[in-house]
Amino acid sequence: MIWIQNYDPLHSAVLSTLVAALPLVVLLGAIAFLQMRAHLAALLGLGTILVVAVGIFGMPWKFAGTSAAYGAAYGLFPIGWIILNLIFLYELTCRKHLFNVLRANLGALSPDPRVQVILVAFCFGAFFEGAAGFGTPVAVTSALLIQLGFKPLQACGLSLIANTAPVAFGGLGTPIIALAKVTGIDEILLSKMIGRQLPFFSLMIPFWVVWTQAGFRGMCGVWPVALVAGAAFAVPQFLISNFHGPWLVDIVAALCSLAATVTLLKFWQPRATAEAAAHTPVAGAETMFLVRQHGMVRRAWLPWILLSVLVFIWGVPKFKTAADAVSAPSWPVPELHEKIQAAPPIAHPPPAGQSPKNEPAVFRFNWLSATGTSIFVAALLAGAFMGYRPKEMAQIYGETIWRIRFSLLTIAAMLALGSVTRYSGTDATLGLALAQTGCLYPFFGTLLGWLGVALTGSDTSSNVLFGSLQRITAEQTGVSPTLMAAANSSGGVMGKMVDAQSIVVGSTATNWYGHEGEILRFVFFHSIALAALMGLLVLAQAYVPGFTAMVPR
Repeated sequence: MIWIQNYDPLHSAVLSTLVAALPLVVLLGAIAFLQMRAHLAALLGLGTILVVAVGIFGMPWKFAGTSAAYGAAYGLFPIGWIILNLIFLYELTCRKHLFNVLRANLGALSPDPRVQVILVAFCFGAFFEGAAGFGTPVAVTSALLIQLGFKPLQACGLSLIANTAPVAFGGLGTPIIALAKVTGIDEILLSKMIGRQLPFFSLMIPFWVVWTQAGFRGMCGVWPVALVAGAAFAVPQFLISNFHGPWLVDIVAALCSLAATVTLLKFWQPRATAEAAAHTPVAGAETMFLVRQHGMVRRAWLPWILLSVLVFIWGVPKFKTAADAVSAPSWPVPELHEKIQAAPPIAHPPPAGQSPKNEPAVFRFNWLSATGTSIFVAALLAGAFMGYRPKEMAQIYGETIWRIRFSLLTIAAMLALGSVTRYSGTDATLGLALAQTGCLYPFFGTLLGWLGVALTGSDTSSNVLFGSLQRITAEQTGVSPTLMAAANSSGGVMGKMVDAQSIVVGSTATNWYGHEGEILRFVFFHSIALAALMGLLVLAQAYVPGFTAMVPR
């Protein structure tokens, strides 16, 4: 049995769009306004999409249930696998008081929290985004900021805002590689176009995140740091994306930004403020004693250096290929794989004499090449170095699983919701509505990318979901397909801060689970504002002389 998606089941574009948006409204409303616990809101949203998909869009029950199970499995692996092992590593360091030593050492670079948020959330976060993605940067930077004395809401919110500019090139360029595959546009062309959009925001984000944290006057007090960090990231981001490709953009740009910022701090420090003095935690006597011990600072940094090195190695394509060749079993999902067919204009009409391609659904258990495995190996090596016995590490691992059980449930439910949304075609209904905006399509097409990431939690998934639609609509409206395919990814990065998966990752890393509504309200305006600014830039690149020259031919 093959089921063909129907994007207008109510024979009214307006009504069908409103119904398709209902699960998203229920999910975000339950979190932001009803202050419902995230796992309960996710289950409520999942129930809503199942009713909408089956009752309104006509999706067979067995396909709906199987797609939900498929999404939940993907939520647990690889995403839940990343979070579990990262929190495990964090717990190991905390129990040996090494995180306190690390906090004191980071604070020594600059005691000013405005500088710390640039160093940690922007520079460190970009490196982890480039090497791994999938929630890793938000988890790491939130945990670091909370130890530096930031309140949980600030630690989560600022990490989410800072983790925008690097997302399109995250995971060694994975979103762009996926976008090239579904659109047929060369990945180098897409890399060039995105590299002519995001650097403007890379320059802006350090200022934006400090303004959010400390206000306009507080931002003015550290403008040299923000300028150096942003420029040292934006310039390499443009050069590498345009003259090399999408693979190493974030890694190199983040390292350049970190090196330039640390160098500046050796010669210049912002003027001390009362707010900074009140914010920066005073290291306890035990911590200061540990810091003074020979080699303690190196011991505190070793777990995170191991993490960085191993995550980078695991992200190298040759390593991934070799690891997958050893162990990467995959299973076509029963009652779902190639059982669903997308309809035009989401799907390209097949060539004459060929049958339409059906939607694949294959679960790959690439446990060896998964990013979470690199974090697990780093945790085991670090634990051995810190003097833990195997039995102790096993006990802590079990306690970690229990601690984040609701977070894992939430992520599984969120991905289940996203999977049903994709296979039922309700996301395409929303996308088609945004595409019917005439000459303003470049602006709203960018917001379509934002919507895709807000729904799926992944720029890669958003590109797979809407990349083909962006190309088809661009060709119909006379806009460059390269521009609009790139805009889907560039606009999508601004949706990363409001997707429920990222918010849950941040709340878990800061031990603030249950406050996801507050985090969502904190970041929502920033997400919309930055997405709108990106939309205006894309609109200019589509029509305004001078800006149109930025589109590669």
